[in-house]
Amino acid sequence: MSLVRRGVFDPFADFWDPFDVFRAVVPAAASSDRDTAAFANARVDWKETPEAHVFKADIPGVKKEEVKVEVEDGNVLVISGERSKEKEDKNDKWHRVERSSVKFTRRFRLPENAKVEEVKAGLENGVLTVTVPKAEVKKPEVKAVEISG
Repeated sequence: MSLVRRGVFDPFADFWDPFDVFRAVVPAAASSDRDTAAFANARVDWKETPEAHVFKADIPGVKKEEVKVEVEDGNVLVISGERSKEKEDKNDKWHRVERSSVKFTRRFRLPENAKVEEVKAGLENGVLTVTVPKAEVKKPEVKAVEISG
């Protein structure tokens, strides 16, 4: 058990940090937890234009072959993937390993006007762009009714 020391006047300075046990057992996880958290929760922007729903996800270091874009249950867009670990050569001497092999998955429920059969995706400079075209909204036909009397 170790204590977390934050500063001279910190009222919480003597609290026990329950995660220290985990960091001691898996030291690599302690050094890369910020990278893992940021990547596992891939940041995604979703904007709606008059023609489509456009999703942009930051997934640096991920190859096109490592990403999947799928539509589940008819209207759920699923973006998933995994950043592979670098191949290790026995002749290499590693000084620091902060990047890790990480999986991520994000799900978005699409609105009724999404044309899920026409979804397109592209990956460029670490940004995945998924475009889901929108169906044209038919305006209700208005019929004038003559008033008698």
